[in-house]
This record gives sequence, C-alpha cells and structure tokens, in this order.
Amino acid sequence: MSTSLVGHFMGEVSIVSAKGGYSLTLSLSRAEILPALCKYLFWDCGCIFGGIIAEERLSQWQLHYTFLWPESGWIEVALSLPTETMIVPSIVSEVHGADWHEREIEDMFGICFENHPRLGDFILHDQIWREGIAPMRKRFDINQPPLARKIDLEWQPLLVVGDPGSFAMPVGPVYEGGLGEPLHFLLETVGEDVIRAVPRLFYKYRAVEKIAEGKKASDVLLLAERFAATSAFAHSLAFCQAVEKLNDIETPERAMRFRVLIAEVERLRHHVGAIGDICTSTALAVPAAHASIIEEELLRASCVFTGHRYLFGLNVPGGLSRDFEVEECQSLLPAIDKAAKELQVLENRLRYSSSFLDRLEDVGVVTETNARDLNLVGPIGRASAHCCDLRRASPYSGYQNYAFEVPRETEGDGFARLRVLFAEAAQSTKLIHQAIDGLEPGAVSIPCEGMRPGAALGWAEAPRGATLHWVRVNDDGLVARFHAITPSFTNWLGFHVAAEDFAFQDFPIILATFGLSATECDR
Repeated sequence: MSTSLVGHFMGEVSIVSAKGGYSLTLSLSRAEILPALCKYLFWDCGCIFGGIIAEERLSQWQLHYTFLWPESGWIEVALSLPTETMIVPSIVSEVHGADWHEREIEDMFGICFENHPRLGDFILHDQIWREGIAPMRKRFDINQPPLARKIDLEWQPLLVVGDPGSFAMPVGPVYEGGLGEPLHFLLETVGEDVIRAVPRLFYKYRAVEKIAEGKKASDVLLLAERFAATSAFAHSLAFCQAVEKLNDIETPERAMRFRVLIAEVERLRHHVGAIGDICTSTALAVPAAHASIIEEELLRASCVFTGHRYLFGLNVPGGLSRDFEVEECQSLLPAIDKAAKELQVLENRLRYSSSFLDRLEDVGVVTETNARDLNLVGPIGRASAHCCDLRRASPYSGYQNYAFEVPRETEGDGFARLRVLFAEAAQSTKLIHQAIDGLEPGAVSIPCEGMRPGAALGWAEAPRGATLHWVRVNDDGLVARFHAITPSFTNWLGFHVAAEDFAFQDFPIILATFGLSATECDR
C-alpha cells in the first residue's frame, strides 16, 4: 500500500508515522488531489470508507478521512487548511458514502464542499434554524442559543418527480411505525409505487459533540453511551478504546473477556427486538409477541447480571467498572440458552409462513453493488454480500481469539436481512459461552490517571454495524473534540435504495427490516 501510494501520488502525499489507532496516516500537500486519492483508496485498493472528522484548531481546519484496509488496518487521510478557507473539494462523486458526512460538516462548521449535489437543510432544518449558524465553530457560544428562524409559511420541499399525476406523500415526523422516534419521510410517487424516498432526521439535535468540548473523558463517556439505549455498550466500548489508545493502555485480558461477553449479550438482545419489529410490520401478532417475550427475558437477565437492563455504566477507560464472579456468569447462561432455543423455534415457524415470506422475499432489495457503493454496514450490508464485520476486519477486545462465523447473504432483500439477524444471534450465543469458558483470574481495569494530549480513533461492531468514536484531548487533559460515527447515520443514506420502486404497503416492512435508529443520529 505505501509503495503504491508513493508511486501513484508522487510529491502529493506524505506518509507519516501513525498513532492513535491508525496504521497509516497520509498527509496531503494540496486539497485538489483529495477526490483522486479517496477514489484510489476506496475503489482501487478496496478500502472501506469509515467517515470524515472535522475540527477547528487555532488557525487551521483539520479534516480526517478515515478508511479501513482489512489487510493493514485503519488509514487516515489528513488535510489541513487555513480557517479562512471555507471551500473544500467534495469526494461524493467518487465515494458516495461520504454524502451525509459532508452535509453534516457543512451544517456544523460552515465548510462548503465544492461540487456536492446538495448542501444545507440537513441537521439544521431550514424551517427552524437560520443559515450560517455553524454551532461547532469555536466562536459559537453554547450559553447563548441563537434566535430561532422565523418559520417560512411558503417553504416547499425539493421534489424530483414531476410527471403528470405525481404527488408527494409526507409521513411523520410523528411516526408510529414501531420506531418511537421523530422521523419524517417524503415519498414521491405516480400511482402505487414509491419512486423517490427521502428520510429526514435530526428533529432532536442534542448538540452532544458541542457539549463534550472542555469536559473530562469520564463525563463524555456518559454522553457517548446514550446515543441509543439498544447499543449503549458498543458505543461506550468504542469511546473507551479511543481513550485507551490515546494513553497507551493495555486492557487486562479478563476485562476484554467480559467486554466480549457483554457486547454479545447486547447484540443478541438487539437482534431479537429487531426480529420482533419485522413481525409487527407484517401484522404477525403472535410471532411479534413471542419475540417480545424473548427480548424482555434477556433484558431482565441483563439487569440481574450487570445491574442495568441496557448495560449502562460498565465500560470505563482501562477496562470495566466492576468484576463478575464465576457464579454470576454461569447464572446468566440459562437465560441465554433459552433465548437461543426460542429463537430457533421462532425462525422455523417464520420460514414456513407463506404470507410472511410473501412480504419479505424480493422486497426492499439492495444489490451488492449498491451496498458497496453506499458503504452499508452491519447486518444490512452483510445481507447484500457486503461482508464487513469489525470483529474480523479490525479485531478488538481479543475477538481474533474466538471461533465464530460472520453470517452473509446475497439476495439483499428483507428476508435476507432477517436471516442474517437470526444467524448473528446464534453466533452471539456461541461467543458468550466461549467468553465465559475462557475466563481466568485477574484484574478487570487499569487506572487511567490523567490524559495525554493528542487524538485517537476507537471502534466497535455495534449491533447495527460499525461505530467509530474519535477523541482529541488538549494539554489540560480535557476533551477538545469528540465525534461519533454511528451505524444508523451510515445506513440511513442507503435506505432510499431499498424503498424506491416498491409499493406503498411495502414501505413500513422495508423500514422494519433496516432496523435503524433516528436518535442514534441526533448527536
């Protein structure tokens, strides 16, 4: 990789020693070559796009483009520009998965990405927020909220379909589709098929990353694990690993065992809930109730084992906040095994329900090409043969020492996504057993006293897919910048591909098979 890069971009790219979780850092001499370099990494080298982190530092912008090359680890493309420079080349034409990342940075920092097809009106909705606020700029005073924009009664959404007889159907933001989250969809159609579907999120923008500035890492950890309750442990794990890399902390073996154990309990419980939502969307009340019972029993078992149904407060930089006795671990296994057995019963019943299969097979199809192009992650990507799992591609917490499979399907429809959920739940059960069987005496944490200045990247394979947490700490030991890239943020970009060209009545089912969260994006 290094040799080919030097030859391909002679004089334009400097390879510097990497740290903070990256295996390779590429520093650019000119912004103009950014699209070509990102295209080379994504398409020619087969790297997986992670996301873009923007930060304002003294008199410079720093943009960090993150890629994963499974053979070598994480690659950072670093671009520094004077803060007077407000225009940066867009990479969307080469890496479509960067679309929402660039739109987010434009809203939050005011940086314009040249040749991006659509900027503005994204996180900061035009009907409410004034243009140019850029709340992540250093000059923005969080204690002085800006005046709300006067609502434009003449505002109209941007429509694409203009054929005779076409119409646009708004759905939400009060949406009772099993999500329980504010989410708006604009569905354009001619007849009964959805021609264009645009999800609109960020109705509860919480400014978490702004609030994190100037906080202790322990305080930011509380924010990081609260993006979405169903994946709290995975997010706290990614954040803690970033802090640990920053401080060169080696997590004890026993702590890593417990991290794997608890992460897989979370994955198992999440997937059961996602399966239940799919059953609900197809009006199968009995299977939906069956899944709800399994999920509730897993939640109760989680509470008995850890003290919290959604696994809050367990991860800390350096390990775990508490130890577990062998007897406690063994008492967890009956609930795990019972859930696995009940899931097998539920799967067998659903496989032979023709009315259920009719609603899922060949519905909401995402091709392998689209999954790769849009950089879809987690079960959604793996159901379309885009098989990336950070537990394998970039192992952490000792996952490389466990025997497990990464389920993969090729059809890319709703039924494929359901099968992946069932298969991953079964693998989680095996991992939980392995983690407990391999436990040995030892410490569960190493003190993390003080914070070294610098920046680091942490990652985890959350139930919905890859999550990245990036942290910069100042000389005073306080967090200067925190940015989280969540799997829902990554996958919402590709939802329209599954929903378009299918009938209106398929829409809630396709939505359920994606199993995404709106609040996981509302940072």
